[in-house]
Amino acid sequence: MTGEKPAAKGWRDSFWRSEDGLELHYRDYAGPQDSTAIPALCIPGLSRNARDFHDLALHLAHDRRVIAVDLRGRGDSEYAKVASTYTPLQYAQDLQRLFVLAGLERAVFVGSSLGGMVTMIMALLEPHRLAGVVLNDIGPVIGQAGLERIAGYVGQGRSYPTWMHAARALQDVHQDTYPDWKLEDWLAEAKRAMELGNNGRITFDYDLRVAEIFQQGLADAAQTDMWTGFDALKGKPVLVLRGEHSDILTGATARDMVSRFDGVELVTVPRVGHLPILSEPVAVEAIDRLFDERLPLAIKAGSSDEG
Repeated sequence: MTGEKPAAKGWRDSFWRSEDGLELHYRDYAGPQDSTAIPALCIPGLSRNARDFHDLALHLAHDRRVIAVDLRGRGDSEYAKVASTYTPLQYAQDLQRLFVLAGLERAVFVGSSLGGMVTMIMALLEPHRLAGVVLNDIGPVIGQAGLERIAGYVGQGRSYPTWMHAARALQDVHQDTYPDWKLEDWLAEAKRAMELGNNGRITFDYDLRVAEIFQQGLADAAQTDMWTGFDALKGKPVLVLRGEHSDILTGATARDMVSRFDGVELVTVPRVGHLPILSEPVAVEAIDRLFDERLPLAIKAGSSDEG
């Protein structure tokens, strides 16, 4: 991490309940007790969980509350009773309840991949909840090549005897995404994405039925017009992070996002595909800039509308 901010001490495991009765988990990094800073809400990708944001959350929690969620079917959240509820709209509706139950008025949304899609849906449902936005390698148009690549590995119920085996397996699949990673980086990635099961085997930490819904919606996802959701972010500070070699957020779509309206900053994370893990120096610097410089200006500009 960059900057001089000391690390926060850690987090508290907390839960909220969805409308259909699922117990959903989030990590609550409290931040300073007397902080008045707007909280951050971190939303992970398709098969990911709250652990993805741990380093960033510690960094941001120096001066604000940070909540990192496990979407239904991931991490320490319950699996859905009905697999068809694994949809971006349902995730957004779950987050609507989180705001009420966690005592949040609004937050800066940090959405990675699927989490960014959920963010844009939230902007349509409850725009007043979003004080600012970080879209991590996701946009209103999703690259078909990236969708097909993800379809090639998501939902495979593989397990591994040791963390080293798990790390090597991830490296085999994702080497092109993170060409500069060392073995210790792949081990850290394995421990973010996987868990040690009751049988002593290491497995991916999500409901494999998520992949069924993803596969069913593959064609639709590539054609879905999310520009309305992106346009709902107008007037808020928006940071778009793009992996230099991303096949999910193409360069053309990223440039279209910047030209769509004022207040959108595009930062390219070098030598990374889909998706940046948000500990890259250029990504952290851009996020700090949004929180420390752009967000205060946006709040001041909109102060007459605050209530």
